[in-house]
Amino acid sequence: KPDNTSPCPNPKKCHYNITNIIHKTSKSTKLETGNGDSHHNRNRLIGAVDPSRHERALVETGDGGGNSNRREANPAMVETEEEEWKAKEGGLDAIETYVFWNAHEPLYRQYDFSGNLDLVRFLKTIQDAGLYAILRIGPYVCAEWNYGGFPVWLHSIPNIQFRTNNTVYEHEMQTFAGKIVDLVKHSKLFASQGGPIILAQMENEYGNIMSTYGQGGVQYINWCANMAESMDIGVPWIMCQQSNAPDPIINTCNGWYCDQFKPKNDKIPKIWTENWTGWFQDWGGPLPYRTAEDVAFSVARFFQFGGTVQNYYMYHGGTNFGRTTGGPFITTSYDYDAPLDEYGNLNQPKWGHLKSLHDVLHKLEKALTYGDVQNIDYTDLQQVTIFTHNNKSSCFIGNANESEDFTVTVLGNNFTVPAWSVSILPDCKTEVYNTAKVNAQTSVMVKKETEAEEESYSLQWQWKGEPVNHWNSKQALVANQLLEQKATTNDTSDYLYYMTQFALYDNDPFTGPNTSLSVQTEGHVLHVYIDKKHIGTQWASGGFTFEANVQLESGIHTLTLVSATVGLTNYGGNFDTVPVGVLGPVKLTATSSSGVIVKDLSTNQWKYKVGLDGEDHHLYTGQASKWHTEGLPIGKELVWYKGAAWVNGQSLGRYWPSNVAGTGGCDATCDYRGSYYSSKCQYNCGNPTQRWYHVPRSFLTDGTNTLVLFEELGGNPSNVHFQTVTVGSVCGHAYEGHRLELQCQGEGTIKEIKFASFGSPGGTCGSFFTGDCAAPKTEHIVKRLCLGKSHCVIHVTDKLFGTLPCLTGEARLAVEAVC
Repeated sequence: KPDNTSPCPNPKKCHYNITNIIHKTSKSTKLETGNGDSHHNRNRLIGAVDPSRHERALVETGDGGGNSNRREANPAMVETEEEEWKAKEGGLDAIETYVFWNAHEPLYRQYDFSGNLDLVRFLKTIQDAGLYAILRIGPYVCAEWNYGGFPVWLHSIPNIQFRTNNTVYEHEMQTFAGKIVDLVKHSKLFASQGGPIILAQMENEYGNIMSTYGQGGVQYINWCANMAESMDIGVPWIMCQQSNAPDPIINTCNGWYCDQFKPKNDKIPKIWTENWTGWFQDWGGPLPYRTAEDVAFSVARFFQFGGTVQNYYMYHGGTNFGRTTGGPFITTSYDYDAPLDEYGNLNQPKWGHLKSLHDVLHKLEKALTYGDVQNIDYTDLQQVTIFTHNNKSSCFIGNANESEDFTVTVLGNNFTVPAWSVSILPDCKTEVYNTAKVNAQTSVMVKKETEAEEESYSLQWQWKGEPVNHWNSKQALVANQLLEQKATTNDTSDYLYYMTQFALYDNDPFTGPNTSLSVQTEGHVLHVYIDKKHIGTQWASGGFTFEANVQLESGIHTLTLVSATVGLTNYGGNFDTVPVGVLGPVKLTATSSSGVIVKDLSTNQWKYKVGLDGEDHHLYTGQASKWHTEGLPIGKELVWYKGAAWVNGQSLGRYWPSNVAGTGGCDATCDYRGSYYSSKCQYNCGNPTQRWYHVPRSFLTDGTNTLVLFEELGGNPSNVHFQTVTVGSVCGHAYEGHRLELQCQGEGTIKEIKFASFGSPGGTCGSFFTGDCAAPKTEHIVKRLCLGKSHCVIHVTDKLFGTLPCLTGEARLAVEAVC
């Protein structure tokens, strides 16, 4: 808003000062399935969270922040309020969120804004928390979300082509986008109406793939801009990764680093819509990890070099409940190594280290926004930036060298900045923050048994088989060809049965010993049955050929192919046209003395059944009759299991504990120095990609809860366990002049100090050791301050611990405590 003016007389000409945002919600119960054997004034937005996920958003006066997609946010709004508090406490100012078209319009013109899909309520919750919002309408969102957020029915509209100059698609897109804008306007949620929404986004990362569509792409993005502006929302529109965004649309940056990003002209703010705090997980892959030091480095450099809005993607990790994950082959967990983890716990030290940075940036808001700027380049990698405002100077010293420290004299004072770090000096005299010096605690999370786990009767399993032969079903769809799966299922299920019959006669060469079946499929999983006998199972993220030897007798045989998808493709040029399912050929091959004979079944009459019988009968609620109590099958495919535990008809998402990461590519340690990439720091090699699955407390009821599992590949339900995630121990490694805060989770208290040393301690959390110089009473002092408390603050000074004549360099305090 203009200085000394309220309200804004002309919202389109007002300058909006924005401040930090975050996202994504979940609680801490886990299920384990076993291992399966700005303008000129440079207004700054430091943190925004995207909660559409509605989950993205961090605005510290700036969206620098936190993504909070509602998709991954916890379904209970009270839990969302808790996570927003954690975001705000972490220094965020805004929540950034996607809007998922396929969630809100799952069927043509049938809209859903109920429950967890209540966008207006979500935005009002943000407002009530005193946060801003950034609304990313898309409606293409990517987000590792099924089909990129598009409803699959869109694919079946005649003459449609997605994301190009196509009037059919543009009509549907404008209808949905208009629906969202009208909904939000009606509730007066745009900042021009007094609401929390300060920015809105149309399209998403289109510039990355626009060349695929040629001139049609250029025409389309111009249409998008005109359509957005025609909605007259009174706040600026943005487009990410769109260097040619038509005026007055603001182009923004996504990536791990955006300090060198330049907006299309110097009249608009430098905005970072996605700072990737980690990466997503793939089934069969190791787990990604991005250090707190590197994330903080990227944020500090962005604001050193003129950044105004920075948003974390993700600030709050989450869960792909149900069938919402895209891919294919992306895990149910969307933890993303975010500052708030999948369960809503503080991911320490990342949350604390960034909070300290946000606190410093907020204090420098006036200087960063209105100050005169002087950049001094020492090398391409080492710069000093001085912001001067009201005759006071603040300094950023940046060192992007990966291996060498940088010593420099600034305004008569000498400073040494570690490799790959930024030091911030609010008065250009005293370093109050360095991105490589982590003073926040490290929390070691543990899993503890729940009451349910202790009750011997809690996991007494019942079961029910899933039939594989539906040839005689009156509801079967019939076609004399093989059909593409997503067009046939309309994304109502992961599963499609392909069934055909063929006859073999006496002395038929296909009744011989050298007969094989070949099925070409576009993925993702294929189970093959002949006459209800399981022949084999195979999977891959792309197309593959299933082959198996078969023994057949004369007579009529029924071939059943159960094709399963594991998330529809969500990214790339023309990604919407990527086929799935069995497209053939399907053939029998026999080798005899007369040569090779082929029977092509592809043009047979095929019958189709969409979805599982158990889905049709809602077995997942656990209420169906005729569950078997005896003869529990172990290791058998396509079986439903029911146990008196969780989750009362609410889908936890896909589980796949037998999908194990390879043994290579993991790092014993992770060096924060140097540019991050998705495979730089990985762990969990040789173990199941995901063993534990999030059970939000909002899914649970007092008393008995019911868990239903559909086992597709064969397993043993007795390996299922329920535990609660909490902080087991905490460590701190703080520098002199700072303070160390130690905190257990909830009502937990510090019951033991395992290590404490002030001076030159070495090692890491869990393996600290006393260095050559140490204050003798450190452990006694730490115990006095912390034992028996859930939270304690230790000021790391020689006044508290005593002077150390033996010390050369900075003194540090290392502590390990048990909760």
